[in-house]
Amino acid sequence: MADYHFVYKDVEGTTTEWDDIQRKLGNLPPKPAPFKPPAFSPSPDESSKPKDKAWIDEKTEEELEDLEDDRDLDDDRFLEEYRKKRLAEMREAVRVSRFGSVVPIAGSDFVREVSQAPEDVWVVVFLYKDGIPECGILSECLDELATKYPATKFVKIISTDCIPSYPDRNLPTLLVYNNGAVKATYVGLHHFGARRCTPEAVALTLCQSDPVLNDGQSGSKSSSKTLIDGVRKRFIEKVVSQHEDEQDEYSSD
Repeated sequence: MADYHFVYKDVEGTTTEWDDIQRKLGNLPPKPAPFKPPAFSPSPDESSKPKDKAWIDEKTEEELEDLEDDRDLDDDRFLEEYRKKRLAEMREAVRVSRFGSVVPIAGSDFVREVSQAPEDVWVVVFLYKDGIPECGILSECLDELATKYPATKFVKIISTDCIPSYPDRNLPTLLVYNNGAVKATYVGLHHFGARRCTPEAVALTLCQSDPVLNDGQSGSKSSSKTLIDGVRKRFIEKVVSQHEDEQDEYSSD
């Protein structure tokens, strides 16, 4: 007759007194830990996270407008005011940074594009002709400035399309307009540097009396001195960078 050993077990995780004695004697393996299901943790809800300034800064203009119906945001007056401020800043940046390149125009466009430009917009008019080396040099400088100062309007027009019989010896010529009036006239390349014409030299000349150039970041409160100081700083940085590059090339040789 076979020797059967029956061990009675109660609910999972519990044992009999006999099991306990056998474990003390080493005849049974250690008692297994009772099964415990993992603690419940709900999936993260993005809408329940606390809202702050960084959360608003990540929103587009359309998303900021949609927050008008956000009741949680309405409960926080600080965030609501910050939302309105942020939306105003975004709209102002779009308003002032609307150019960014030198736009060619014809004589028939002059009144609309230059004379009738908004009061808060400075317009730099480049009179030129193809084939004149000095015009090509100044054109490259203006292309760079138009990119750096997208709130200033840059246009170019063939000289005789703007002023019939305008002499080529006066080219290149820059006309600076604001509020429908001519504020400055620069005839010839010599105004922008005795040795060579650079974007920085053109910027300094344009802003001698008024803050003609506007990057769209400092608003309308930027002074001529502040702008000139920034141009000079960039010019020094460029010279130092070019000098370092030349030193590196010399060392490698």
